[in-house]
Amino acid sequence: MKRFLEVTGFLLALFGVAGVVRELADGWFRLFGVTRFLTENVWFLEGRELFADIVIAVLGLVLMIVSDRVAKSSS
Repeated sequence: MKRFLEVTGFLLALFGVAGVVRELADGWFRLFGVTRFLTENVWFLEGRELFADIVIAVLGLVLMIVSDRVAKSSS
């Protein structure tokens, strides 16, 4: 369980940071658009791409912290 949460958190943080870089570079890095399909296809995120990418990155960091807490509590 710990490893799954760590990997998922790392990927979310990576995708979120990549999305932030992409938005700040005005779409210059096309490969960083992993979260682009989410921000373009969800109607309430339209125009809030940078905010959504920041939230995804923070959620990834929170998941990594939670995975560490889960490991400590089960020991």
